[in-house]
Amino acid sequence: MKPFKFKEFTVNQDQCAMKIGTDGVLLGAWTFIENRPFSILDIGAGTGILSLMLAQRSTAELIDAIEIDDNAYEQCVDNFEQSYWGDRLFCYHASLEDFAKELEDEDDTYDLIICNPPFYSEDYKTDDTQRDLARFQDAMPFEHLIESTSKLLSKELGKFSVVIPFKEETNFIEIASKFKLYPNRILHVKGNPTSGIKRSLIEFSFRESDIRTNTLIIETERHQYTEDYINLTKDFYLKM
Repeated sequence: MKPFKFKEFTVNQDQCAMKIGTDGVLLGAWTFIENRPFSILDIGAGTGILSLMLAQRSTAELIDAIEIDDNAYEQCVDNFEQSYWGDRLFCYHASLEDFAKELEDEDDTYDLIICNPPFYSEDYKTDDTQRDLARFQDAMPFEHLIESTSKLLSKELGKFSVVIPFKEETNFIEIASKFKLYPNRILHVKGNPTSGIKRSLIEFSFRESDIRTNTLIIETERHQYTEDYINLTKDFYLKM
């Protein structure tokens, strides 16, 4: 499989079950960094695309990623080393549980946590175990993800940015509130003007506020991208 070339970096993805997709690119481009986070954590990094996008967009000095799958971990490390920002990027080969436990002992937290978690809690698994691990919630149930995030996120200014299926939005927000994490911004993503909402990008913090909700439509028709979508992704996609 050919590497995926972005404007400022290239991502090899032949060893990763989950390939580069619109969800990840939207999340990496939409995530709020105007508060200039010093430290960022990418949970379930896969190819490392979110970390690389945030390295391009921000001045964060510490960008850590965690990845449990052996092949994806090796690929992520390789993608980091080949980028301009190798000195700011580090990938840990660990489960979220182990990583959270270790950092809790050291009392370390992150200003920004970002995650494109496994989807599809439904029951149509395939024979490809690696792909299933990357796609299904079993490997990282929402409750486990949110609980660990609440321990790893800075209480003061910390932000947690995530992309999930729209139909999981209410449930996800409910679980987050149990851990005192509240939605501040939401982006609803539609493929085209007449399709239903497919994805929710949500930004949480420990601060309750009015929720700013927007909708993004990707295309007006096949390969006719909307101005909003182009503006959001043009720093990354070669043809935008």
